[in-house]
Amino acid sequence: MPSLVCAFSLLLGLVPAGVAAAQDKKAKPDEAKPAAEDIVKPTNAAYMKPLGRLATILGSMHFLRGLCGDADAGVWREKMDEILKAQAPNEADKRLLVASFNQGYRSFASTYRNCTPAATVAMERYLEEGANLSREISARYGN
Repeated sequence: MPSLVCAFSLLLGLVPAGVAAAQDKKAKPDEAKPAAEDIVKPTNAAYMKPLGRLATILGSMHFLRGLCGDADAGVWREKMDEILKAQAPNEADKRLLVASFNQGYRSFASTYRNCTPAATVAMERYLEEGANLSREISARYGN
């Protein structure tokens, strides 16, 4: 199978077809394309939306607490890991939750360089929203 760069170049007419064919011969014979049924899809479970929001909040708190010098800033990432272990989501759902965590982290990392009063207010609001979401998820979808 040609490399991704080669495949795009071939589509654009930048690489002669013989080069791509030579790369195809280098591919291992046991490499097979995944069957459509092998591709894992998100479950679209009702709890995924609030859980995704909670993951975003955890990512935001992880960044903001670290920015503001909290010695326990890593606890937010640990909580995210605990959720992933407890939920044991399929690969697609796990990727969505991790992406939500990272998006929450990056959204503040892109704008905040110092701990400001606005960052402190954001943390307070996220603590409240996260606690409410946790209770709601537990009450609505818990065992």
